[in-house]
Amino acid sequence: KTYFLNQVFLKFSGLRQDNPFSNMFGATCLAIIQELEPEQIAQMSIEELIEFLQEKGKNRFENPEEIAKYLQKVARASYRLNKAMADPVNISLSVTLSVLKHMESEVKRLDKEIAKLMKGIPNTLISIKGVGPVYAAGLIAEIGDIKRFKNHHALAKYAGLVWNQSQSGEFEAEETKRMLTGNKYLRY
Repeated sequence: KTYFLNQVFLKFSGLRQDNPFSNMFGATCLAIIQELEPEQIAQMSIEELIEFLQEKGKNRFENPEEIAKYLQKVARASYRLNKAMADPVNISLSVTLSVLKHMESEVKRLDKEIAKLMKGIPNTLISIKGVGPVYAAGLIAEIGDIKRFKNHHALAKYAGLVWNQSQSGEFEAEETKRMLTGNKYLRY
């Protein structure tokens, strides 16, 4: 994604710096990157640009006119790419985006397979808010056999979820740093 964003900067520097959209990888933003050049946006009428935004954004924008005006302002202020470099940058963007989409589809496929496998393993980790089948599988893989730990303190220490004690005489510090020992993948 970083490589893609670097290429976007070459094509449309203003969009990369002052993006009016909440997500650079959203459908509308990607349509602008793939289908329009900054010069086209700067020369389009506001009505055409609003229509384009509404079509690609599926009428979800509250104030498309404001976004269109801002987009034109950004397009006018953008660095102009040499015409000889425009085609290679557009091809690079297209190829990189197709690779990203392919990788995301493979991750989804893998997540589905992990979820299927997790149905056969008895666990209560999925009942924790924010822990789905993929994170639960990762936790189980990193912990291994839970019986190898004497108690929950031993598991916390293995995961690196313990804090240093800082004391001298009767003084004991209230704020201490977490120890950076243990299994870094489990700690994550």
